Amino acid sequence: MGGPHDEDRVVLIHQYRHPVGRRLWEIPAGLLDEPGEDPVDAARRELAEETGLGARRWSVLVDVVLSPGFTDESVRVFLAEDLYEVDRPAPEDEEADLEIERIPLDEVVSMVLNGTIVNATAVAGLMALAAARSRMGGVGELRDVTAPWVDRPDRFSERKRSRTGGDEAARA
Repeated sequence: MGGPHDEDRVVLIHQYRHPVGRRLWEIPAGLLDEPGEDPVDAARRELAEETGLGARRWSVLVDVVLSPGFTDESVRVFLAEDLYEVDRPAPEDEEADLEIERIPLDEVVSMVLNGTIVNATAVAGLMALAAARSRMGGVGELRDVTAPWVDRPDRFSERKRSRTGGDEAARA
């Protein structure tokens, strides 16, 4: 969840990802901590934790089923606009090594097309933003944050809850 955008600049994070052995450009994102958690609340939390930013306006950019032949994992990418600074919790684990950049949308699209940005969620969200901006001359047709999320994944949080007796939440 993520995709903060302000004044034609997109907030991206650059962080090391062990499975691929290098740093990747990504949008702020995380997991739903609790079964039934409001996805936009999770997006707000992750945006603050990873970037120290809040947003006054939120909408749905795109829903993506990442690998339907293998997993039920699905993500909802939000557009966060009218950004402002908030207190950022002390970074832990992966968040302690994040680099945060505000990059012009045109440059971000070039980064996707030239292979610099390869994270699937980031690619989908950023290209959806670029398409929405160019097609509509502004964002007018994006979905409200309350729009149905047909493929919302629930199995991971349910498995986590059943293993821990409901005492622990999934890692954000």
